[in-house]
Amino acid sequence: MNETNTDVIQGTLDMLILKTLSLEPMHGFGIARRIEQTTQNVFKVNPGSLLTALQRLERNGWLNAEWRVTENSRRAKIYRLTPTGKKQLENETTDWQRRTAAISRLLKAEA
Repeated sequence: MNETNTDVIQGTLDMLILKTLSLEPMHGFGIARRIEQTTQNVFKVNPGSLLTALQRLERNGWLNAEWRVTENSRRAKIYRLTPTGKKQLENETTDWQRRTAAISRLLKAEA
């Protein structure tokens, strides 16, 4: 069976969340949907993994969160990137670019 893997690459979920929230504050479901839409469903975000990551990012001071009533009249925790989170996103983006460039060089290497 040749199923396409849509799991988020280990260690990148934090970066994807930070990038998504750099665009605008949103709730968890919105974050997951935005990641899936932006990656054209290449990555699917597991709700349990997302919740754990959001809690960790909030504890690290990279996100602020507050409860609000949504347009559907439901209560949702809205997450917002902090200045420290913005700096972390810059650091993770630089590291990601360095790693992907290295992998690309390796894949292009000829025997």
